[in-house]
Amino acid sequence: MKPLIHRLFAVASTALLLVDVSSGAESVDDRVARGRAFEQKFQANDALTQYLAAEKLEPKNPELLVRIARQYRWLMTDASAKEEKLRLGHLALDYSMRAAACGPKDCDAQLATAITLGKMLPYLPTKEQVSASPRIKESVDKALELDPSDDTAWHILGRWHRVLADVNIVKRTMAGLLYGNLPKGSINEAERAMQKAIELNPNRLMHYIELGRIYAQMGRTDDARRFINKGLAMPDSEKDDPETKERGRETLAKLH
Repeated sequence: MKPLIHRLFAVASTALLLVDVSSGAESVDDRVARGRAFEQKFQANDALTQYLAAEKLEPKNPELLVRIARQYRWLMTDASAKEEKLRLGHLALDYSMRAAACGPKDCDAQLATAITLGKMLPYLPTKEQVSASPRIKESVDKALELDPSDDTAWHILGRWHRVLADVNIVKRTMAGLLYGNLPKGSINEAERAMQKAIELNPNRLMHYIELGRIYAQMGRTDDARRFINKGLAMPDSEKDDPETKERGRETLAKLH
């Protein structure tokens, strides 16, 4: 009887193992679904709890890593202290870089690093800002190569050009002497990229406000007011929309 009992025990153990494996796979899907539900309500901490639990089971899932990076960026937006913003930013950057490594053919995964570095840029020391600039461009270029219709990538490209086009020759020379060469941006390329973002997705207020800021930099004040006001009139639909609108209002206040 013992051999039979042993065989029955082995069969039962195998069945339990299969159940555990299948329930584990279901658990990933369930946790991601719950995380997405929280994410849609901008509840980053609750979404992060679900996504981090799912990550333990699928640590190389690029879509999941992108979502985790996004939650850390959202928490970064809500943080008040610079040190906390940078701590959360570096966590987001780590997950963004992991996503890019795990998803070489995934546009969102390739773009994640650019989004995160762009978010961190105002809080980084000058040396790190200089070194981040080519990394942002490289990330955007990879994303657009994979999906030329990604409006977020065009938006980031436009902002990249706008910021670097605003660096005067003195600052550029000093940055070059101290930290290495700073890439050059073109305000005309900034305009073209942001117009492309609007063409691809006309329902995002950030595109209009950023194009308005580009026009302000070009000295086209009427166009700047028109596009910024258009963005300000649109309802908030994304986590960063209030912050984007505040930048738009600050630009309007400086126009003459």
